[in-house]
Amino acid sequence: MKKMDLYNVLLSPLITEKSNIVAEKQQQVVFKVLKSATKAEVKQAFELAFNAKVEKVSLLIVKGKTKRFGRFTGKRVDWKKAYICLSPGQNFDLASNQK
Repeated sequence: MKKMDLYNVLLSPLITEKSNIVAEKQQQVVFKVLKSATKAEVKQAFELAFNAKVEKVSLLIVKGKTKRFGRFTGKRVDWKKAYICLSPGQNFDLASNQK
């Protein structure tokens, strides 16, 4: 994959209570990624963007909720979440990696 395409794989970090607990206890980072992204692409994109070694990547698809808009029902889009496990000794802080 091209270098420019890899920068588009990671959409945004997920900052939630659950992701903070996972980050503290298991040295993992949670990102929202492209729905078509693979584990290898996510690993390459993270290592390229943040200069940190990745040990393992787990992906899961979050199903969109069914919502009502007045008398109409609709469905939010499905999206993909990536749990990125950092190698031992690697440290990642989103605030310090701003360029």
